[in-house]
Amino acid sequence: TKKIAEIVGDLASADLAFSHPLLQKRESEERVLLLVLTSNRGLCGGYNSAVLRLAGQRIRQLNKQRINRVLEVSGKRGLSFFKFEGEQVDRAYTKFEDKPTFEEVDELAGRFAELYISGAVDRIEVVYTEFQTISRQNAVHETLLPIQNLAKSEESEAQHAVDYEFLPSAEAILQEIVPAAFKARVFKCFLDAAVSEQIARMVAMKGATENADEMIGTLSTRYNRARQSQITSELSEIIGGAAALE
Repeated sequence: TKKIAEIVGDLASADLAFSHPLLQKRESEERVLLLVLTSNRGLCGGYNSAVLRLAGQRIRQLNKQRINRVLEVSGKRGLSFFKFEGEQVDRAYTKFEDKPTFEEVDELAGRFAELYISGAVDRIEVVYTEFQTISRQNAVHETLLPIQNLAKSEESEAQHAVDYEFLPSAEAILQEIVPAAFKARVFKCFLDAAVSEQIARMVAMKGATENADEMIGTLSTRYNRARQSQITSELSEIIGGAAALE
């Protein structure tokens, strides 16, 4: 993904007569598509709440700016949340499980590209959990289209001063590589979300196990004390009864 971003950044910065539609920014943004990635299952700590909090903030911003928004949500947890909040979900996805496949995401990304090129939407954004390290995952809000944001990102490190010779034509290369870069970007979002979900679930289950072990230890101590007290009481009664018989 990073290498593709570098190439797209270089091509986007080159002085070309042709520009791919996915690289072109709209003069005015009247309709924004927001994709929110959540999980189908719970027991994963604050994974969903962080994403939904950020998505809610973005929706309020769009409403305040009076921008029409299209809300698409992946995951049953997100669908339940927006239903409770009274937010209309225009399209729902529940098929993306723990291991999203490129074929599944490719179909979705292709539809997004068609919507943007046709002018049905002026901007496509995503809210998901970005995987950074095994101990750090953050809910983020990013722009998917126009893809200029990818070309200009710090990660791309595009070498704008490079003088290119194109074979075949620059137009043919852009026609192939720009959609590929976009699809790879969308797929990375789904992969990051899936990995982050599993890490969050692992941490939550570890915490639950540790709490359960601590509770078992506490209850065992209480049980042993109660049992010891009962035995002591019974022995006292036996000794008292024997003394009375004498």
